[in-house]
Amino acid sequence: MENSNQYTARDIQILGDLEAVRLRPGMYIGTTDPRGLHHLVHEIVDNSVDEAMAGYCTRIEIVVLSDGSVQVTDNGRGIPVDVHPVSGVSALETVMTSLHSGGKFGGGAYKVSGGLHGVGACVVNALSSWMRVEVRRDGKVHRQEYERGRPLGPVSVVGESPGTGTTTVFRPDKQIFVTTDFSFDELVTRFREMAFLNKGLEIYLLEERTGRELTFYFDGGIVGFVRLLNRKRSVLQDEPIHIEGSANGFQVEVAVEYTDGFAEAVYAFTNCIHNPDGGSHVTGFRAALTRALNDYARRQGFLKEEDPNLSGEDVREGLTAIISARVPDPQFEGQTKTRLGNPEVKGHVESIVAAGLAQYLDEHPAESRRVLDKCFTTARAREAARKARELVLRKNALDGGSLPGKLADCSERNPELCEVYIVEGDSAGGSAKQGRDRHFQAILPLRGKILNVEKASDERIWNHEELRALVSALGSGTNDEFNRDKLRYHKVIIMTDADVDGAHIRTLLLTFFFRYMPGLINEGYLYIAQPPLYRIQSGKEETWVYSEEDRQRRLAELSGKRGVVVQRYKGLGEMNPTQLWETTMDPGSRTLLQVTLEDAGKAAEVFETLMGTEVAPRKSFIVAYAKSVRNLDI
Repeated sequence: MENSNQYTARDIQILGDLEAVRLRPGMYIGTTDPRGLHHLVHEIVDNSVDEAMAGYCTRIEIVVLSDGSVQVTDNGRGIPVDVHPVSGVSALETVMTSLHSGGKFGGGAYKVSGGLHGVGACVVNALSSWMRVEVRRDGKVHRQEYERGRPLGPVSVVGESPGTGTTTVFRPDKQIFVTTDFSFDELVTRFREMAFLNKGLEIYLLEERTGRELTFYFDGGIVGFVRLLNRKRSVLQDEPIHIEGSANGFQVEVAVEYTDGFAEAVYAFTNCIHNPDGGSHVTGFRAALTRALNDYARRQGFLKEEDPNLSGEDVREGLTAIISARVPDPQFEGQTKTRLGNPEVKGHVESIVAAGLAQYLDEHPAESRRVLDKCFTTARAREAARKARELVLRKNALDGGSLPGKLADCSERNPELCEVYIVEGDSAGGSAKQGRDRHFQAILPLRGKILNVEKASDERIWNHEELRALVSALGSGTNDEFNRDKLRYHKVIIMTDADVDGAHIRTLLLTFFFRYMPGLINEGYLYIAQPPLYRIQSGKEETWVYSEEDRQRRLAELSGKRGVVVQRYKGLGEMNPTQLWETTMDPGSRTLLQVTLEDAGKAAEVFETLMGTEVAPRKSFIVAYAKSVRNLDI
């Protein structure tokens, strides 16, 4: 009898390129949710953008076809179609069917590019149910079609063309993706960025089904990008600072503008690829900014010899910046390229940006003084906030490091198994405490509406009792001090009433977490509970309803029956503990919405619009979206 525990060479499975991609798509595109779906478009368009950076492409067209396919056309050189010396087939087929193939490794075809790994086109092909590529090159049109990555035939000539370029049409595979519906707005955000980062490149986007179309073309480049980001903010400069420089084949371009707000917004790109997690170019930029402002302040006598330097936090408050680096051989962390790793980039960026900032500060004394005055104000507030935090820590130490008294903690001590509900008021808190499972569910009731941190200084924030209790209960620290290993609960659940006040409190909490504890969102620990809106009683049959649509559907099902009672629940405290557990807190039946961050820039703009000091943008937002409101309670 064969021993089932044996582990031999027969147990080793060798997957071909396409099988590997289809079996583990997350390794190549990060996820198979809508983010991964849109990443397919990005991969194809990035190849066209590489042609633009090389100086051969001036226009890219992206069309979301009515059947759900996507068509990308450029006027670049066109993918080579001659026979590849190693693969023995057309270079086009090689690129579209073999991982780690392409013209971006040796540095001959492209000095800089975003598609470094040579897997983009092949991965998109493998994850598409169907694809067609047409290459206009050498006066002819060459075509090849594929099904789930496999060629349906050889590359063939199907016509003539006086121009050059590549057209790729692909249909995402429904066997792979959670959804195959593209978001026009999400594509707009990405391609607007691409146009800003490539002065003179025209990008056209069309959604056939709705007829929506946009064309992006920016002569101003990233300076216009910064102006767009700050269009609803009060700025401290007449024009953004613009710095360009190069060294050893490396290029950097930076645009910087200060606002009177508190948030820092820095967007980093390498070879036109967005790096949301930053990297060495961001580190170099921040070092240059801090050094240049401190040097200028001391030269002008604003900082005396005995005064401490401004910190990095001081000089970045209210800052909006775009960093665009073009690197010959970029080293990214992962195929989705979220962070740049090249250590040598830091020094290049720091020296170029520091020199450019020094020149700007000397040539613009009035604006430089406004920026420094803001930095000094931030430094004073930071010192006051530090003292407030130390006061909280000392108080906790005197109390034996105890948790907030209002926290009803759970008995489980493994954070991975623990969850905390943040609820409003004593009424909801009382029901939640009685209805919860004390083994793994903790309850933190907050009194009233917390401070709007979008309008408040650090000093006010750390003197706010409810926010101090919240930070103390979670234990992870805030901002740069955030430590996931100290987080006491791996599910932090906002549970508020299903009315206007509850929505406001939820927004206030989301604003705080976004600005001061983004690690909770980035690590996937933040959730929003979904309490029911209605209880529908028909005889002994009870139904909990979570949306207006479900209410109407249920009432239609009960049409004709007598004694149907509909009860609207506006407050969690209106439910008894058993009902709250069954509808909102029981892991077996509840619905939780996980808070994720797809576009930090767009999120920052929305929070600033809704929660910031400027009234006009908020009014415009309300007028624009008033008709889209669902479940309005007035």
